[in-house]
Amino acid sequence: MDRFTEAEMFVQTVEAGSITGAAKALSVDKSAVSRRLKALEARLGTTLMNRSTRTLSLTEAGRTYHTRAQELLRAWREMEDDASGADCALAGPIRIAAPLSFGLSQLGPVLIDFQLDHADIQLDVDFSDRKVDLVAEGFDLAVRIGRLDDSALIARKLGDVRIICAASPDWLAAHGPVRSIDELNGAPGLLYGLRQGQGWAYRMPDGATGMLQLDPVMRAGNGDFLRDAAIRGLGVVVEPDFILCDAVRSGQLVVLLPDHVFEAPSVYAVWPPTRHLPRRVRALVERLSDRFGGRAPWSLDL
Repeated sequence: MDRFTEAEMFVQTVEAGSITGAAKALSVDKSAVSRRLKALEARLGTTLMNRSTRTLSLTEAGRTYHTRAQELLRAWREMEDDASGADCALAGPIRIAAPLSFGLSQLGPVLIDFQLDHADIQLDVDFSDRKVDLVAEGFDLAVRIGRLDDSALIARKLGDVRIICAASPDWLAAHGPVRSIDELNGAPGLLYGLRQGQGWAYRMPDGATGMLQLDPVMRAGNGDFLRDAAIRGLGVVVEPDFILCDAVRSGQLVVLLPDHVFEAPSVYAVWPPTRHLPRRVRALVERLSDRFGGRAPWSLDL
């Protein structure tokens, strides 16, 4: 009995939503899929899915089997991919989605180096702040920052990000030094347009917490634009360190209240559990992890 084929047909049926869809994807007869699924349930002694002429739903046992089968099939395919390509150069397309500002300033140089090292790879990169549907849009990989809301995705942490508050020396000269959160609350704020609300929760070294509230004078959907506006003295900006780090290092911006920790999000590489991760994609994930792990290139000494 080919248990691999049974598991593959079961997973494909779940993903396709029907036996007919699975048969088409696997290029086999519908009766062959139906027969294998019945044999699988008979061997396990349980019902994995409830089937009707129009719908298909998993039982509790079916959901458990589906999750584990996905993991095993993915590991099997990656094992074969490694074995067959062990002596071959990395080749083929990689489609990636990444946030715009992070992608251009941090991810871009790594991708260019990776492409130079692997001339037979074709990178297709979508730099956008929209949240793409990896499966529906055919992406191999996405880079995401913050909390991962979609637990169905597989995630590999690449590095950490810190949210910092900053203003230009000219703004500070005009408004005076900022020594406490009370002196900053109500200041003119340059706010990221896709972010909900206009406040930032913070935590102090002693564990005390609070909320910074700025008075929005500008909103925009791009953090680089807001950084440039802050450099020109238009107000206070609260953004990730990977956007502000160069301006802080050059003295164009000054970090305000560095002992206030606003957030500590992380950078992740994510991909769907149903998507076989080719060796070339795994090699890119390793390159990103090496580059951004430990002390990230955007980290500041505050």
